Amino acid sequence: MLERSVDAFDNAVDRWMSPLRGRRLPDAVASSASALGDHGLIWFLLGLVRAHRRGRRRSVAVRAVVFTGLVVPGVNAALKTMVGRVRPEPPDRHVLRVRVPRTASFPSGHTLAAWCAATLFADQDPWWPVYFGAAAVISVSRVHVRLHHATDVVAGALLGTALGTLGKRLFPVPHEVEGRLESSCVWKG
Repeated sequence: MLERSVDAFDNAVDRWMSPLRGRRLPDAVASSASALGDHGLIWFLLGLVRAHRRGRRRSVAVRAVVFTGLVVPGVNAALKTMVGRVRPEPPDRHVLRVRVPRTASFPSGHTLAAWCAATLFADQDPWWPVYFGAAAVISVSRVHVRLHHATDVVAGALLGTALGTLGKRLFPVPHEVEGRLESSCVWKG
Protein backbone atom coordinates (compact mmCIF):
# COMPACT_ATOMS: atom_id res chain seq x y z
CA MET A 1 0.00 0.00 0.00
CA LEU A 2 2.73 2.48 1.00
CA GLU A 3 4.84 1.55 -2.02
CA ARG A 4 1.91 2.22 -4.36
CA SER A 5 1.26 5.60 -2.73
CA VAL A 6 4.93 6.55 -3.03
CA ASP A 7 5.00 5.48 -6.69
CA ALA A 8 1.76 7.38 -7.41
CA PHE A 9 3.16 10.57 -5.85
CA ASP A 10 6.49 10.23 -7.69
CA ASN A 11 4.74 9.60 -11.01
CA ALA A 12 2.37 12.55 -10.53
CA VAL A 13 5.26 14.94 -9.82
CA ASP A 14 7.24 13.53 -12.73
CA ARG A 15 4.29 14.05 -15.11
CA TRP A 16 3.86 17.61 -13.81
CA MET A 17 7.54 18.42 -14.39
CA SER A 18 7.83 16.63 -17.74
CA PRO A 19 6.72 19.62 -19.91
CA LEU A 20 9.53 21.72 -18.38
CA ARG A 21 12.24 19.28 -19.41
CA GLY A 22 13.97 20.01 -22.70
CA ARG A 23 13.34 23.75 -22.38
CA ARG A 24 16.39 25.97 -22.30
CA LEU A 25 15.68 28.09 -19.19
CA PRO A 26 14.34 25.38 -16.84
CA ASP A 27 17.12 23.00 -17.93
CA ALA A 28 19.79 25.66 -17.39
CA VAL A 29 18.44 26.58 -13.94
CA ALA A 30 18.13 22.93 -12.90
CA SER A 31 21.57 21.98 -14.20
CA SER A 32 23.19 24.99 -12.51
CA ALA A 33 21.39 24.41 -9.22
CA SER A 34 22.37 20.74 -9.23
CA ALA A 35 25.99 21.64 -9.94
CA LEU A 36 26.04 24.21 -7.13
CA GLY A 37 24.62 21.58 -4.80
CA ASP A 38 27.35 19.04 -5.67
CA HIS A 39 29.27 18.23 -2.48
CA GLY A 40 27.61 21.24 -0.79
CA LEU A 41 29.58 23.72 -2.92
CA ILE A 42 27.07 26.57 -2.58
CA TRP A 43 27.01 26.22 1.21
CA PHE A 44 30.80 26.15 1.45
CA LEU A 45 31.01 29.32 -0.69
CA LEU A 46 28.32 30.98 1.43
CA GLY A 47 30.26 30.02 4.54
CA LEU A 48 33.39 31.68 3.14
CA VAL A 49 31.47 34.88 2.43
CA ARG A 50 29.76 34.91 5.82
CA ALA A 51 32.93 34.05 7.74
CA HIS A 52 34.62 37.16 6.38
CA ARG A 53 33.25 39.23 9.26
CA ARG A 54 33.89 38.51 12.91
CA GLY A 55 31.21 37.81 15.45
CA ARG A 56 28.05 35.77 15.33
CA ARG A 57 27.87 35.64 11.53
CA ARG A 58 31.23 33.88 11.42
CA SER A 59 30.28 31.48 14.22
CA VAL A 60 27.01 30.56 12.51
CA ALA A 61 28.81 30.08 9.18
CA VAL A 62 31.51 27.86 10.66
CA ARG A 63 28.92 25.76 12.51
CA ALA A 64 26.82 25.39 9.34
CA VAL A 65 29.72 24.34 7.11
CA VAL A 66 31.39 22.03 9.63
CA PHE A 67 28.21 20.36 10.90
CA THR A 68 26.75 19.89 7.42
CA GLY A 69 30.08 18.69 6.04
CA LEU A 70 30.67 16.17 8.81
CA VAL A 71 27.19 14.85 9.59
CA VAL A 72 25.28 14.85 6.29
CA PRO A 73 27.62 12.57 4.29
CA GLY A 74 27.46 9.86 6.95
CA VAL A 75 23.70 10.02 7.37
CA ASN A 76 23.19 10.12 3.61
CA ALA A 77 25.50 7.14 2.97
CA ALA A 78 23.91 5.06 5.75
CA LEU A 79 20.37 5.69 4.48
CA LYS A 80 21.30 5.03 0.84
CA THR A 81 22.89 1.72 1.87
CA MET A 82 19.90 0.70 4.01
CA VAL A 83 17.21 1.63 1.46
CA GLY A 84 19.03 0.95 -1.82
CA ARG A 85 16.41 2.62 -4.00
CA VAL A 86 17.04 2.69 -7.75
CA ARG A 87 17.27 6.10 -9.42
CA PRO A 88 14.71 7.13 -12.03
CA GLU A 89 15.43 6.49 -15.69
CA PRO A 90 17.26 9.59 -16.88
CA PRO A 91 15.83 11.46 -19.84
CA ASP A 92 17.63 11.60 -23.15
CA ARG A 93 20.84 13.54 -22.63
CA HIS A 94 19.91 16.85 -24.24
CA VAL A 95 21.41 19.95 -22.62
CA LEU A 96 21.60 18.64 -19.07
CA ARG A 97 25.18 18.61 -17.91
CA VAL A 98 25.09 17.16 -14.44
CA ARG A 99 27.24 14.75 -12.51
CA VAL A 100 25.44 11.40 -12.27
CA PRO A 101 26.02 9.80 -8.87
CA ARG A 102 26.71 6.09 -8.59
CA THR A 103 24.92 5.72 -5.27
CA ALA A 104 21.32 4.80 -4.51
CA SER A 105 18.53 7.32 -4.91
CA PHE A 106 17.01 7.60 -1.40
CA PRO A 107 17.41 10.16 0.07
CA SER A 108 18.59 13.01 -2.12
CA GLY A 109 21.97 13.98 -0.67
CA HIS A 110 21.89 17.37 -2.40
CA THR A 111 18.54 18.07 -0.74
CA LEU A 112 19.62 16.71 2.64
CA ALA A 113 22.70 18.96 2.67
CA ALA A 114 20.78 21.97 1.34
CA TRP A 115 18.07 21.89 4.00
CA CYS A 116 20.52 21.12 6.81
CA ALA A 117 22.79 24.02 5.81
CA ALA A 118 19.88 26.40 5.19
CA THR A 119 18.45 25.64 8.64
CA LEU A 120 21.83 26.33 10.25
CA PHE A 121 22.61 29.47 8.22
CA ALA A 122 19.13 30.88 8.83
CA ASP A 123 19.67 31.03 12.61
CA GLN A 124 18.44 34.55 13.48
CA ASP A 125 19.47 35.86 10.07
CA PRO A 126 17.30 38.29 8.09
CA TRP A 127 18.39 36.53 4.88
CA TRP A 128 16.74 33.26 5.93
CA PRO A 129 14.28 33.26 2.97
CA VAL A 130 17.23 33.28 0.56
CA TYR A 131 18.80 30.22 2.21
CA PHE A 132 15.57 28.24 2.14
CA GLY A 133 14.83 29.46 -1.40
CA ALA A 134 18.20 28.14 -2.55
CA ALA A 135 17.53 24.83 -0.79
CA ALA A 136 14.15 24.57 -2.55
CA VAL A 137 15.63 25.30 -5.98
CA ILE A 138 18.37 22.70 -5.47
CA SER A 139 15.75 20.19 -4.31
CA VAL A 140 13.45 20.69 -7.29
CA SER A 141 16.42 20.59 -9.65
CA ARG A 142 17.17 17.01 -8.60
CA VAL A 143 13.73 15.89 -9.76
CA HIS A 144 13.94 18.00 -12.93
CA VAL A 145 17.21 16.38 -14.03
CA ARG A 146 15.72 12.97 -13.11
CA LEU A 147 18.44 11.98 -10.69
CA HIS A 148 15.88 11.56 -7.89
CA HIS A 149 12.28 10.67 -7.33
CA ALA A 150 10.13 13.35 -5.69
CA THR A 151 9.89 11.33 -2.47
CA ASP A 152 13.71 11.18 -2.29
CA VAL A 153 13.68 14.97 -2.27
CA VAL A 154 10.83 15.29 0.26
CA ALA A 155 12.65 12.89 2.61
CA GLY A 156 15.92 14.78 2.11
CA ALA A 157 14.24 18.09 2.97
CA LEU A 158 12.61 16.70 6.12
CA LEU A 159 15.75 14.92 7.30
CA GLY A 160 17.96 17.89 6.45
CA THR A 161 15.75 20.28 8.40
CA ALA A 162 15.75 17.88 11.36
CA LEU A 163 19.54 17.56 11.25
CA GLY A 164 19.95 21.34 11.02
CA THR A 165 17.65 21.80 14.02
CA LEU A 166 19.66 19.18 15.92
CA GLY A 167 22.88 21.00 15.01
CA LYS A 168 21.49 24.28 16.37
CA ARG A 169 20.57 22.59 19.65
CA LEU A 170 23.82 20.68 20.05
CA PHE A 171 26.02 23.64 19.08
CA PRO A 172 24.19 26.87 19.96
CA VAL A 173 25.75 30.14 18.85
CA PRO A 174 25.49 32.91 21.45
CA HIS A 175 23.56 36.06 20.61
CA GLU A 176 25.42 39.19 19.65
CA VAL A 177 25.04 42.19 21.94
CA GLU A 178 26.68 45.52 21.06
CA GLY A 179 29.25 43.90 18.77
CA ARG A 180 30.24 41.06 21.10
CA LEU A 181 28.91 37.57 21.65
CA GLU A 182 26.84 37.03 24.77
CA SER A 183 27.07 33.59 26.27
CA SER A 184 23.85 31.74 26.86
CA CYS A 185 25.43 30.13 29.93
CA VAL A 186 25.65 32.07 33.17
CA TRP A 187 28.24 31.05 35.72
CA LYS A 188 27.01 31.18 39.28
CA GLY A 189 29.83 31.11 41.74
